[in-house]
Amino acid sequence: MITKEEFLTLYPKYMDGSCTPAEKALIEAYSDDLQLQGGNWTYDNVTQADVRNRIWQQLSDSRKINKPVLDNGYYKWLQVAAVLVFAVLAGLLFVLKEKSGKQAATTTFAKNKKHEILPGSNKAYLTLTNGKSIILDDAKNGEINASEGVKVTKTANGMLVYSFSKTNNTIAPGDVAQFNTITTPRGGQYKVTLEDGTLVWLNAASSIKFPQAFTGNSRVVEITGEAYFEVAKNKAKPFIVKANGTQVEVLGTHFNISAYNDDAKITTTLLEGSVRMSKGTSTVMLAPGQQGIVAQNGSGITVSQADTEANLAWINGFFVFRDASIVDIMKLVSRWYDVDVEFQDDVQQNEFGGTISRYKNITELLDNMRLTRTIHYKIDGRRVIIMK
Repeated sequence: MITKEEFLTLYPKYMDGSCTPAEKALIEAYSDDLQLQGGNWTYDNVTQADVRNRIWQQLSDSRKINKPVLDNGYYKWLQVAAVLVFAVLAGLLFVLKEKSGKQAATTTFAKNKKHEILPGSNKAYLTLTNGKSIILDDAKNGEINASEGVKVTKTANGMLVYSFSKTNNTIAPGDVAQFNTITTPRGGQYKVTLEDGTLVWLNAASSIKFPQAFTGNSRVVEITGEAYFEVAKNKAKPFIVKANGTQVEVLGTHFNISAYNDDAKITTTLLEGSVRMSKGTSTVMLAPGQQGIVAQNGSGITVSQADTEANLAWINGFFVFRDASIVDIMKLVSRWYDVDVEFQDDVQQNEFGGTISRYKNITELLDNMRLTRTIHYKIDGRRVIIMK
């Protein structure tokens, strides 16, 4: 078993395919769940008072916050769950283990194992200018498509690399830009290097449309869903990202855009450099550590400090939730695990906090929420039902 720090060190090697077999085994055996304060517990000697007292002691030590009020003799577990994120990010994730639930958990595991829902992986579709589609996870490494002056290569670590042999001086005035599109399905992600050297990570259920070569006075791409950019610097040719009526213009910087059609807002989070974000007549400049938010059906842009760790957790292979509604959490789960979600009872207002690897089985994520005792769940094929 490895620590979280060792996991973070090995994770980039795991993603680019350079792990040794032994390192790969360690990564896949990694567990986010750490034991409660006080060492290992057995099911026979744990009472609810023990669980509450030890959880509260750990929270008190790490946050020095006031004890939650009692409600008809029970703690308000939803409030406690919302606070847990702070302890989680300090390297703690509390697990409630109940005597009465041990047998039920074993039965549920056996029942669901044959319908195991695995996390997403590197897969996407490349649609060429001529309309031909290539399934990238099935395509062999090496050159995928070659047209005049353009070469597309799939590397051993699952990245697409574009290269272009022409220059602006060799482009004929009447040449029409040739566009390609990369689309990730639910349960997919992909990384591409554009011909100018810009790196793009696509999250699940996302797409990017881009010219095979940037031959004009600007570099323009269009996205749906979510993408992270590390833009190659070129002062003479600004890089412009269009997403659902919003435009982000940069010269060279690192930033993330989330613009899913089923989300109420479009969010741009800046890590490095500066960007100009605009929609309609509204324009703002973002500084590192800031985010710009605009409603899908609005034009006013709100600028605030960004929670970069949570917003960019997907790049590092994690889910990070901070007082997140279960509706928003299950949207992420639906896209990444390629499942449909159904809510029963009045559970949509529940909020949760925590950190867990995106490469865990879906049941590990759901079990951590279930252990707060505010929800239960059932899996039926590729449908997840959330209930009280």
